[in-house]
Amino acid sequence: MMDYKDTLLMPKTDFPMRGNLPNREPQMQEDWDSNKLYEKVQKRTEGRPLFILHDGPPYANGDIHMGHALNKILKDFIVRYKSMTGFHAPYVPGWDTHGLPIETALTKKGKVDRKKLTIAEFREKCEEYALKQIDNQREQFKRLGVRGDWENPYVTLDHGYEAQQIKVFGEMAKKGYIYKGKKPVYWSPSSESALAEAEIEYHDKRSPSIYVAFDVVDGKDVLDGDEKYVIWTTTPWTIPANLGISVHPDLDYVVVKVDGNKFIVAQGLLEQLETELEWQDYEILKTVKGIKLENTVAKHPFYDRSSLVMVGEHVTLEAGTGCVHTAPGHGEDDFIVGQKYGLDVLCPVDDKGVMTEEAPMFEGLFYDEANKPITEKLKEVGALLHLSFMTHSYPHDWRTKKPVMYRATAQWFASIKDFREDLLKEINEVNWVPHWGETRLYNMVRDRGDWCISRQRAWGVPIPVFYGENNEPIITDETIEHVSNLFRKHGSNIWFEWDTIDLLPEGFKSEHSPNGTFTKETDIMDVWFDSGSSHQSVLEERAELQRPADMYLEGSDQYRGWFNSSLSTAVAVTGKAPYKTVLSHGFTLDGEGRKMSKSVGNVVVPDKVMKQLGADILRLWVSSVDYQADVRVSDNILKQVAEVYRKIRNTFRFMLGNIHDFNPETDKVNFEDMSELDQYMIVKLNQLVKDVRNSYEEFQFGSVYNKVHNFCTIELSSFYMDLAKDTLYIQHASHPDRRGIQTVMYETLVALTKLMSPILSHTTDEVWKHIPGVTTESVQLTDIPEVKEYHVSDHLVEKWDHFMELRDDVLKALEEARNEKGIKKSLEAALAIYADEKDQELLANIPSLNKLFITSTATVSQKSDAPSEAKEYNYLKIVVDFAEGEKCERCWVVTPSRGKHEDHPGLCDSCTDIVLNHYT
Repeated sequence: MMDYKDTLLMPKTDFPMRGNLPNREPQMQEDWDSNKLYEKVQKRTEGRPLFILHDGPPYANGDIHMGHALNKILKDFIVRYKSMTGFHAPYVPGWDTHGLPIETALTKKGKVDRKKLTIAEFREKCEEYALKQIDNQREQFKRLGVRGDWENPYVTLDHGYEAQQIKVFGEMAKKGYIYKGKKPVYWSPSSESALAEAEIEYHDKRSPSIYVAFDVVDGKDVLDGDEKYVIWTTTPWTIPANLGISVHPDLDYVVVKVDGNKFIVAQGLLEQLETELEWQDYEILKTVKGIKLENTVAKHPFYDRSSLVMVGEHVTLEAGTGCVHTAPGHGEDDFIVGQKYGLDVLCPVDDKGVMTEEAPMFEGLFYDEANKPITEKLKEVGALLHLSFMTHSYPHDWRTKKPVMYRATAQWFASIKDFREDLLKEINEVNWVPHWGETRLYNMVRDRGDWCISRQRAWGVPIPVFYGENNEPIITDETIEHVSNLFRKHGSNIWFEWDTIDLLPEGFKSEHSPNGTFTKETDIMDVWFDSGSSHQSVLEERAELQRPADMYLEGSDQYRGWFNSSLSTAVAVTGKAPYKTVLSHGFTLDGEGRKMSKSVGNVVVPDKVMKQLGADILRLWVSSVDYQADVRVSDNILKQVAEVYRKIRNTFRFMLGNIHDFNPETDKVNFEDMSELDQYMIVKLNQLVKDVRNSYEEFQFGSVYNKVHNFCTIELSSFYMDLAKDTLYIQHASHPDRRGIQTVMYETLVALTKLMSPILSHTTDEVWKHIPGVTTESVQLTDIPEVKEYHVSDHLVEKWDHFMELRDDVLKALEEARNEKGIKKSLEAALAIYADEKDQELLANIPSLNKLFITSTATVSQKSDAPSEAKEYNYLKIVVDFAEGEKCERCWVVTPSRGKHEDHPGLCDSCTDIVLNHYT
């Protein structure tokens, strides 16, 4: 007797149900490497328009974290998509390798004894450490599936990179943008170095809040001379550096009599001060404009020197007294107003944050520890009006996490003010995603002071400046070109190994050194100058790249960092921004929206995720989040993403299984010859291609994720693939209906594999190898499908869209029949459908309606003829009963016509025909 199972065309595929990504992905990556897939992609796209996504260099220290993974995967999505849509998109990864963290890592871990090494020897150890870190991070980035020129990355310590960086510095100096000056900069006593704004972060700090009285000694005929200016500060340690008091020229100031004293404060803050200083029964003796107080003189509370009263626009009524304590050595506004009035730049604090002999009585005290004795001294001399404590946001060193100060020192600066208007103009020319990035950077550049580019460290690119015998700096085209060439040949370590004279061009002469004696600068450049020069050191240096880059893509912290420093150096040197588009992403948080912290134990580590779930799950997670805001990740979130992955993988597998006997060369059905339903699915697929391409173009990867997931779940899995089984399994192999469905599945499979290749780079490559008729080595060497023009009426799409809605009614009725009547499988059911005229006409014109509902029978009648037991749904009234007859042993349809053929009594008419004609 025939086994009818052998006559069914069940799915067949070697594509495994389980992804087993943690084991399979590394093998695939080895294959990509050995087959030089990156090079093949570049070769294939050669000659196309360039698209350059320039990699912002991560810092070469430690394992990668989720922020790194988010960043690199987003970049990979874009580069892969661009290379599949008409562009040549080389991707050169980079690393930032100089700076304090590497110095600290070496000294803290006891790897080196700094005191026993020369600067050059210590720098060699730093380089060796950085290169090891690069190797470690490179393997982790590659494990994410990020495709790039990993064997030829750019590294900020490379000789060629440093040589170009020197040229950037030289070009800026030539244009007059580089100068040396003594002015207050952020200074970190814990790092013993100046810091740039980008290296500052804000944390809460508890500080003393003091109100101090300064006796007037010269009222300039505006004051009587027995008044006291009242200042407020949260940094008592700066009182020894006080040289003046600033008032606003347009504010009203009052002389207030309290308990026999006459105090000068801003009128707008009087009510607040009455409460704060507990002034009762005060009397206003005089009101005077701030400008009238200019050049009056007060006396320092405990030193024998004057405090000049000056006017400045920086004075506000936000807090304090309206009379601002001014120490030109310890504040930017103080410095500016002090320069205007010819004050000294007094800074009685050394590199370590210790008070110097210029602060008598407090010499040798660490600045923060000096607060208490200075406050006690103010109290002793009767100048302290009030002391309390407050917690406020205060600048900290982003590396050591310790407070910083403003401190005047001799530093090298890039004069932002000299080309600020050019910077602002270029910001307006760039495409910012999200758009608020433009406002953020515009405001930063508009308000920022000059950029302090020197650091008092060992590990970095030296500032290429020589000094003559008169100590004047020497920066010429000749010296810059010579140092650049030396660095290209030998690396920057020679600056610390060679004598100054050997670093100069042979026979070099300068008016600043008639005797031919020279010295060299020992400071290094701010690391932001290093990475900020990459437009020159990478985009210009490498033949396969170009400046400006099409895109910079980094975290939102880089508005103050790399986006900013790159813009500054590029506009200074070329007059143009180094990027056409800037895309930024948020930070990675835990599942509850908290910052990840080892101490809290909520850190999600990419390496661990890949070992447990695989890189494609991590990549799918990145595509699922709204990355332009802060994003959450946790084990539970990743498990949910893994479920979506399984749904997509199973969809791929179902389609592969059902085209096992399909040859696209000979079996494909033309669109015009397809059934309406097949045409509808092709049109739906075409719409998906259009939507997904648009989403990629707009960098909306969450939209790609949702659209593909919904298509797999709704259109395919719960609709088309479900109802196609009957035809696919039961009809004979070459039946036109079966080939039509296989054509739809083949087209859908190829399109989905290509559409998801930028995101699921491993899985789609695996799928590709199982698709019949495919000859290209990898899906990565193909293009994303184009949107096609199909000549179908709008009526066709509307008709089948509405059919999907009617089908929802039927599915609900069948579900209820399972519960109420015990109909276990839909093929046991007979449907009686009652519809209004329009829906009746639609359903009546669909052949084999029961197959679309996967029931044994389905009849359609007028809604007005519905019996009382018919249940009403959104569109239809429906009665579900057990189908009459017996179950066909082959297709399981229940039919009264079973058993008409004596050799096959268990078969329905349709299955009998198929078996007789194709299997006997």
